[in-house]
Amino acid sequence: MGEFVRLEVADGVGTIRLDRPKMNALNVQVQEEIRAAATEATDRDDVKAVVLYGGERVFAAGADIKEMADMSYTDMVKRSGPLQSSLGAVARIPKPVVAAVTGYALGGGCELALCADVRFAAEDAVLGQPEILLGIIPGAGGTQRLTRLVGPSKAKDLVFTGRFVKADEALAIGLVDRVLPADQVYAEAVAWARQFAGAASYAVRAAKESIDRGLEVDLETGLEIERQQFAALFATEDRSIGMRSFVENGPGKAQFEGR
Repeated sequence: MGEFVRLEVADGVGTIRLDRPKMNALNVQVQEEIRAAATEATDRDDVKAVVLYGGERVFAAGADIKEMADMSYTDMVKRSGPLQSSLGAVARIPKPVVAAVTGYALGGGCELALCADVRFAAEDAVLGQPEILLGIIPGAGGTQRLTRLVGPSKAKDLVFTGRFVKADEALAIGLVDRVLPADQVYAEAVAWARQFAGAASYAVRAAKESIDRGLEVDLETGLEIERQQFAALFATEDRSIGMRSFVENGPGKAQFEGR
């Protein structure tokens, strides 16, 4: 368990909880603790889905600018790779991941939210990639994941201007998937994640990998990725359980074992 980031597990749901007062700024230590929490969530069999959460007041307001301000070009050449890969560890969790966004999710905080599969936001949440206002660009996936999520025109608007986006606009452009009262965001995110506690884990994993890897390649290659994942699931016990249950009892009644 890290000083500022911890993994809390209950009922099949792992919450990666950021807790660095006051704004959950993502300094190097927090970045590496996020990587450790994501790795633990990946490895633990009792974690079936993951919630990213920064607390009731703020998700994460971005990188620690005071830490970055004195870094040279050569310093950032060495640090930029680990920065990207620390958040990338969240994106590579082979389980459903939902970001519960309250308050600000700016810069690196927005990039962390982009690593989730879906995003639930509070009505008063504010998101954005304001790096351009510091004379730089997003460096932890913002130019890439944001573009894939909302399209190039909207991504360019947000990145070029650095403007903040309120929850209603974020929902309209597809940056978030659900907007809720602030006091309901975490509970709804946990409820969404908990539905996978009894799911066919390897099928969910295969679905996520097929979608994510398919976005990176042409259609024919994506179809081949899907074909291989589809066929491989016929080696799992859950496939046998699911089909047998369907034949005997109808859909949606299988008791999967996660193997």
